[in-house]
Amino acid sequence: MILSNITIPLLGLVDTAVIGHLGQAYYLGGVALGSTIITLMIWLLGFLRMSTTGLVAQAYGADDKVTQQQLLLQGCILALTLGFACVMLQSPIVNFALSLSDASEQVMLYCRQYVDIRIWSLPFALVNLVLLGWLLGRQAPKAAMWQLIIANCINIILDIVFVMVFKWDVRGAALASVIADICAFSVALIMVKRHLVNMGNFDLKRSLSQLTLRGYGRLLSLNRDIFIRSLCLQAAFSFMTFYGAGLGDNIIAANAVLLNLLMLISYALDGIAYYAEAEVGRAFGQKNPKLLHDSVVLAFCWSAATAVLFSLLFWGAGEWIIQLLTNVETVQHSANQYLIWLIVMPILAFGCYLFDGVYIGAAQGQVMRNSMIVSTFTVYFPCWYFLQTWGNNSLWAAMSVFMLSRSITLGWHYYYKLRYRLASA
Repeated sequence: MILSNITIPLLGLVDTAVIGHLGQAYYLGGVALGSTIITLMIWLLGFLRMSTTGLVAQAYGADDKVTQQQLLLQGCILALTLGFACVMLQSPIVNFALSLSDASEQVMLYCRQYVDIRIWSLPFALVNLVLLGWLLGRQAPKAAMWQLIIANCINIILDIVFVMVFKWDVRGAALASVIADICAFSVALIMVKRHLVNMGNFDLKRSLSQLTLRGYGRLLSLNRDIFIRSLCLQAAFSFMTFYGAGLGDNIIAANAVLLNLLMLISYALDGIAYYAEAEVGRAFGQKNPKLLHDSVVLAFCWSAATAVLFSLLFWGAGEWIIQLLTNVETVQHSANQYLIWLIVMPILAFGCYLFDGVYIGAAQGQVMRNSMIVSTFTVYFPCWYFLQTWGNNSLWAAMSVFMLSRSITLGWHYYYKLRYRLASA
């Protein structure tokens, strides 16, 4: 899962590198703003994967095949409904998002070009979240790995061809992502079908006829909590992008470079968190407290080691990596100014990624929700407000303490609450 997850931010890095070599900061700024809008919609609806993984993992631990199949259908129907709603509401969503930014006219122009094309892949991307979550919940990480690796490699290749060879600039990057999302959907569908055949006794018409609004209860309840959690998370990241846009084209471009490197950290650590989701869900399904604690301790050790390695990587080779991603000297200079924040970020943040996985597996969405609300509104925004005279440094300082707050609050709850709950059940 670490290997497959790393292909996701690598795609973002290739996007950044390809667009970052077009010679002007506003190309990179436009893609950064456009991809933020698309990513915002996908991440806000990320509960589709998280809730599916947690609930399917518990059903898998209890060997409940009927519930696993029901959760798959419920998730796919919900994903398609939300995906087509986003396509229909594209214009008001983009207009509202751009109204929050003081970006230049050129950045807004290329942002709209990117979103106008990329939005059409959203229904496929959202169903992909459900299919990926279902595979992870059934402890099929190799299937999930191949889905992500194949799709992201296609995206990277098309990125280079469409932008560097065909000279389609921003539109080429967006079209490459659309095609890749469709390919990811096709690969995931084949793999899920194989699992359903191996499970046996799956009848699509019968399963659809058994779906009721009442059956959505637990899924929607968990989705609600994770949606609120994701809304707060995206408020923090989107504020960083949109406020940074008002600080100039070079700042938004530099932040885009550094945030893509932060995504590399996030997705690598999420690979370990996915392990925690599956094992913690299985532990709850089997009512096995020893499996719960052993899985969390193992995942914590691996997360800490991975975080240290990333910090050392950015400390030793950060400036060289930035040069690979853009040849615009003013953007390079700006990114190097804020590189120190990226060096310390893995150490501060690894706990929040790990414990997100723990609480997804435990289907304890309300704990994740509460931690995120506290970290966003009593830590992130107050920190930025009191330090805003620092300019762009205030955004990175706020993001750093925000990540640390999430790590501490979730870690505290696990150590003093959750690990005893299963033992007393």
